[in-house]
Amino acid sequence: MLHHDGGVVYAEALWDHVTMDDQELGFKAGDVIEVVDATNKEWWWGRIMDSEGWFPASFVRLRVNQDEPMEEYLARLEEAQAGEKDRAGLDLLLGPGLPCKEQMRTNVINEIMSTERDYIKHLKDICEGYIKQCRKRTDMFTEEQLRTIFGNIEEIYRFQRKFLKVLEKKFNKEHPHISEIGCCFLEHQTDFQIYSEYCNNHPNACVQLSKLMKVNKYVFFFEACRLLQKMIDISLDGFLLTPVQKICKYPLQLAELLKYTNPQHRDYRDVEAALNAMKNVARLINERKRRLENIDKIAQWQSTIEDWEGEDVLSRSSELIFSGELTKLSQPQAKSQQRMFFLFDHQMVYCKKDLLRRDMLYYKGRMDMDHMEVIDVEDGKEKDFNVSVKNALKLRSLTGDKVHLLCAKKPEQKERWLRAFTDERRQVQHDLETGFSLTEVQKKQAMLNACKSHPAGKPKGVKQTLAHNNNYT
Repeated sequence: MLHHDGGVVYAEALWDHVTMDDQELGFKAGDVIEVVDATNKEWWWGRIMDSEGWFPASFVRLRVNQDEPMEEYLARLEEAQAGEKDRAGLDLLLGPGLPCKEQMRTNVINEIMSTERDYIKHLKDICEGYIKQCRKRTDMFTEEQLRTIFGNIEEIYRFQRKFLKVLEKKFNKEHPHISEIGCCFLEHQTDFQIYSEYCNNHPNACVQLSKLMKVNKYVFFFEACRLLQKMIDISLDGFLLTPVQKICKYPLQLAELLKYTNPQHRDYRDVEAALNAMKNVARLINERKRRLENIDKIAQWQSTIEDWEGEDVLSRSSELIFSGELTKLSQPQAKSQQRMFFLFDHQMVYCKKDLLRRDMLYYKGRMDMDHMEVIDVEDGKEKDFNVSVKNALKLRSLTGDKVHLLCAKKPEQKERWLRAFTDERRQVQHDLETGFSLTEVQKKQAMLNACKSHPAGKPKGVKQTLAHNNNYT
């Protein structure tokens, strides 16, 4: 429904949406979007300030309370607070008792605690109301299916129960505004990373669930589970979206808490650090989600390359860092060749363009970036190859047995490539530190999807799609 009692409907962004064409609406996680048209299930039309466009419905959640946005309430509060003359108006809003900022901190702390308790009940309902019942029906579900549908939600439930106990210990029931809860988030910031697995799996859960919901016996079974557990009237896919929404909500709640915490408060520094920590968790999850969406594009790109040899790109890589055309000279023959280069994490693939069909590429080789050093070459005579060069750089294997000379057309292109090689090493290091890697199942599924998408004849334009998604092109 687009109208809520005749008012405007707002949605809150769960993920960053980077636009790929001028008809799409771009936004950051946490942005509020006015929903103009939601007749299409997958793509909605929305507005932010003066910008309008299509955006994926799965990237947002509708705001629960559409009647009075919190911003209006806070704005009125701050107006009343600023004009001390209007003390009576402030008392009407807050009632007798605490000063404005302390009362607002009380409200935010109470909201954090109540939403946390509600969330635990919600997770318990899913684990006991659905998963427990599903496991009894081995005739209907395999353990693999249940893992796809529910992901690691049981692990999340165990962690969140432990986290709530920690929060309860720090919660001051008599004077909530005195509570010091920032340290709870700091102590458990690495534990929250288990949400990454859940969020990455969530699209697969939706696909698996929609297949089952086409069969009546599953529709009736899931509804019986809901009624037996006395859960509210929301479909299972709605319940399963909650952990995704929850992990995105923490930075918003902590930002609100920081806003109403005096710098002199004992909790101030911890809340500030907790906000940054939870933003980083959300950013990491966002980044992993984007990376996993990219692997399908990489697999599709590979499927368009003629004469492919050796292992798949995805066997070692999951991110296109940069791409472009360079002139290549390799020892021992030192023959000049024009090639298209695609720099991924861990490796660089190079291809030859078809003379007549310029959009067709032929695989020619790859370089292992884990065992290469990049050397900036000055313009002039190059001693290894005994040729005069301009805008050149060298890739030399750490063992010294292989040397490749690469020349760009312009100095700025060479600089861009040098930056890209630095970015590639940084990406590899970041993945190592955060423990990011693709599973064998994810790699195989991406390659399978690529084969299915164009079994007869290869569509053109996939290379452009890959490059378009790249941050630098």
